[in-house]
Amino acid sequence: MSDDELPVLDAAALRALAGDHPGPACPACAALKAPGWEALPGSFDPARLRKVGTLRRPGVEDPTLEEYHPAGTRSWSPEAPIAPAFFPYNRCDVWQCAACGRPFLRYTEYGGYYMEERIRELAAGRIAG
Repeated sequence: MSDDELPVLDAAALRALAGDHPGPACPACAALKAPGWEALPGSFDPARLRKVGTLRRPGVEDPTLEEYHPAGTRSWSPEAPIAPAFFPYNRCDVWQCAACGRPFLRYTEYGGYYMEERIRELAAGRIAG
């Protein structure tokens, strides 16, 4: 499936996807311990994940950098809400472990002199909206 064919997922679709995998991680994805945003480990083979959707809205070339933290959380906190319309979620794609279906969000952090792949496990209880 090309990126142009990826379904754009909303909060309800994310909850359903997260609810489809209530169990523990399998050996293929157990190394990804990411209740909050974490760098994708360099030793992890990204081919173990498959892209299944996106939160990027078609036609929105410059999505907001505004974050959503009604309870005073911070971006990288495991307690931070997953808010699809807000940064960094509005720049994410949705992935699943190819072996067990465990869902994740991924986006690329662009700093002044670096790029870093970030990943966060999709937890139904954290999804806002």
